[in-house]
Amino acid sequence: MAETSYNVGDLVAEFLARIGVTTCFGIVSVHNIPMLDGIGRRNAIRYVMARNEMGGAHMADAYARVSGHLGVIFTSTGPGAANAVAGLVEAQFGGSPVLHITGQTPTRFIDRDMGSVHDVPGQTAMLAAVGKAAFRVRSAAEALGVLTRAATLALTPPMGPVSVEIPIDIQRTAIPRPAMLDSLVLPVPPPLPPCHTELEAAAEILARAKRPMLWLGNGAKAAGPEALSLLELGFGVVSSWNGRGIVAEDHPMSLGGLHGNGSPRVLEFYRSCDAMLVVGSKLRGHETMEFGLKLPAPLVQVDVDPRANGRTYPSAAFVCGDAGLSMAALAQRLRGRLSVDPGFAAEFAAMKRQAVAEYCDTLGPYAEFPARLRAALPRDALWVRDVTISNSSWGNRIFPVYGPRDAVHPVSAAIGPGLPLGIGAALAGAQGGRHRKTVAMVGDGGFALNQTELWTAVQERAELVVMVMNDRGYGVIKHIQGALQDGRMFFADLQGPDLQQFAAVAGLPGFKVSSVEELGPVVAKAVATPGPSLVEVDMQAIGAFPPYAPYNTMGIYARKAAE
Repeated sequence: MAETSYNVGDLVAEFLARIGVTTCFGIVSVHNIPMLDGIGRRNAIRYVMARNEMGGAHMADAYARVSGHLGVIFTSTGPGAANAVAGLVEAQFGGSPVLHITGQTPTRFIDRDMGSVHDVPGQTAMLAAVGKAAFRVRSAAEALGVLTRAATLALTPPMGPVSVEIPIDIQRTAIPRPAMLDSLVLPVPPPLPPCHTELEAAAEILARAKRPMLWLGNGAKAAGPEALSLLELGFGVVSSWNGRGIVAEDHPMSLGGLHGNGSPRVLEFYRSCDAMLVVGSKLRGHETMEFGLKLPAPLVQVDVDPRANGRTYPSAAFVCGDAGLSMAALAQRLRGRLSVDPGFAAEFAAMKRQAVAEYCDTLGPYAEFPARLRAALPRDALWVRDVTISNSSWGNRIFPVYGPRDAVHPVSAAIGPGLPLGIGAALAGAQGGRHRKTVAMVGDGGFALNQTELWTAVQERAELVVMVMNDRGYGVIKHIQGALQDGRMFFADLQGPDLQQFAAVAGLPGFKVSSVEELGPVVAKAVATPGPSLVEVDMQAIGAFPPYAPYNTMGIYARKAAE
């Protein structure tokens, strides 16, 4: 066979390997064959064949969140790129460094609306709207520069997805191999040092606190030790739902994701606190009851993005800088100056016990689910969820998370990403000689959106337990309809497959839970089973899930809004 000349498709494959990419996701198509041919011939990167570009984008997202490295998704142009949009939207919400590489029609046809295969005029604008940026490679000579810029931007805080279009004729263009690939290093900027003046102003406020709280978000994922240095000074800590596990949630001064949304006990405790330091969090409306959550004041905020200053809650002081550098500098300034109420820690611990117990009491027959499931899993298990009713109630709030990259969920509150997020997380968790198990809790409605990706899990032998909470419908939607539509529940009952038969067709073990007592033993058996498996939780057998916050009090909110 004649030797294949080096082309831009080869450059893409070698570029990814040189910057440390070992796994990527996607679907082969007429408009990305040269790039994937380059990957296949080199055999240096694991290429995971998704069943849909949306699923592949979610896999790349979760892979990035768990590994801490770049997630890569390949799509075709036009409809293929459009299919990936939902996954790119979620990666943008999650602050996830994803590089989306897509094709384009031949350069002579682009944006001319000539009906060429897969041509979508305005594709670049579409992709730019759902990520940090979108670039088009306009010549073979600029391909390496554009790829370097795109990957660097994705990895630069605040991180997010970046798309690159490479027209098919450019992919096939023969070029000399760039010698600079041998020493390529992405020019990702170093952590942003905080301003001395801003630190002094923040420390001055916090030093007066007697009962200080710390709120950690996704931007602080790499700053666990620095967060602990503040807890050692007496701070209590809560987390955004995308900042879980930065401080292990069995720490006595951590409330984890029970940060007040849905917990009157925590809100009552906040009234006794006299300062809150928010680090790397947007304080999203979804998590703060549309900014109605009453947080301790004064509020001091740290964020690498200056746009965060006052975006959701007013700040008494704002520090623009890296989360770790800023918390370390604040701890240094507060050491010896902060005099915390000697009873604060004991009161915090008592409040935590009461708040968790009270929250479990709202879960009806599922009150023991969080504790039983946690006991059945290894401490280092990866905890992935869809926006199923079980996650929206207890999965986000009280299921304990112990590591900063151990939890993945749809920050956008989208339904359906759970299974592909679980696959991406599982493949990241199995790297470096580790064999961590991933549990992906999905609802039957969300599972239906991407259930063909089950074959991806089987083909890749992912160490994944897919736990389907099966209530034969959209349980979350029914609670909303019950609260806001006078109980009229239209279009929320789904007919789905027999999940045990479905697992058999897909070629993976199937298990079923029909009582609370069965949950732990069945999940433990699935975890011990090599490769992927499916656990069906029969919610009709266990009992109806009661409305949860805020839908259990929605009538109160509606009346207040009308006043």
